[in-house]
Amino acid sequence: MNNNFKMVAKTLFGFEEILAKEIRNLGGGNVVPGVRSVSFEGDTGFMYKANLCARTAIKIIKPIHSFTVRTENELYRNIYAMDWVEYLAVDMTFAIDTTVNSDNFTHSLYVSQKVKDAIVDKFRSTDGKRPDVDVKNPDLRVNIHIQKEHCNVSIDSSGRSLHQRGYRTATNIAPINEVLASGLLLMSGWHGQSDFMDPMCGSGTFLTEAAMIACNIPANINRKGFAFEKWHDFDEELFNKIVDVSLNKTKEFNHKILGYDKAPSAVRKTGDNVENANLEDYITVERKNFFKTEKNTEGPLHMVFNPPYGERLNLDMEEFYSSIGDTLKQGYPGTNAWLITSNMEALKYVGLRTSKKIKVFNSHLESRFVKYEMYEGSRKRRDKH
Repeated sequence: MNNNFKMVAKTLFGFEEILAKEIRNLGGGNVVPGVRSVSFEGDTGFMYKANLCARTAIKIIKPIHSFTVRTENELYRNIYAMDWVEYLAVDMTFAIDTTVNSDNFTHSLYVSQKVKDAIVDKFRSTDGKRPDVDVKNPDLRVNIHIQKEHCNVSIDSSGRSLHQRGYRTATNIAPINEVLASGLLLMSGWHGQSDFMDPMCGSGTFLTEAAMIACNIPANINRKGFAFEKWHDFDEELFNKIVDVSLNKTKEFNHKILGYDKAPSAVRKTGDNVENANLEDYITVERKNFFKTEKNTEGPLHMVFNPPYGERLNLDMEEFYSSIGDTLKQGYPGTNAWLITSNMEALKYVGLRTSKKIKVFNSHLESRFVKYEMYEGSRKRRDKH
């Protein structure tokens, strides 16, 4: 019997195709990339698996109802008519998240309020009591999406955003989001094929995500919990089986993962986070100024880093970014170096030709993810082969 249902995974701008590929590889069916989202089909076990393993998903939501809506009365009536007992009990808490893109509904908080009223009134009419709202840590998170005259009602199987992996307790000023880090690594072609380096490692997010990708460790194995664990129909035995099967698919990694940072606090924080993720066997962190280093590994090196943007630290951008270019050129032959920055002006000072430039967003900042290829020997000789 086919117990598959439709789900939607939310992601960051630019990662739709990467997430679609991840979902396909995990075994999802009918995978369709959208805008900052990917829809797919699977059963309950696959919903657990997608939450546990998808590196570039922020949320996995399960659509449960949709209808046409033009007025607030129609919204109220349709929500009231739903069988909420299937998902919610009087002694449970709930919260509403709303996104609106409609001429008829312009205020998402007002829509949330209307939906809450309809659910509460429905329980009062049948039970004489009502479930409470808890916006921080609800038992059930209801997702309302109104696009023009179409309303989708979904329940959120993830809970807190899936970038909150659970290993990062120590952070620096502006740590990179774990989903963004993982997506950039996959975008850069990283799959554990060589030595890896982050020369400005901050709190170690790139290092940790790189090790998890290389070893095929489930992205959210260190997470404290998922929203679906509070659902009526949560199957603990099935979930434990999914965890065991996923952990059995991990693989050995025989290269080095190296992080540098010149700030002692960053080196300490990275060490703590690497330990929390149980990855000390794979990651080495050293206190070093990248501009005074050179490549000390044999064979190709894959480098990904997030240099300061100028918004965080008081830097001479021209000098800083030209030092990045000089250090790569002089000290790092045989290296594919990728960096992300929102400072488009500063990129000009690197003084190297980019072989790729991809538009991404780091939080609200429009950024560029760029690649520099440092060949062994001269470029001319390389081009002849």
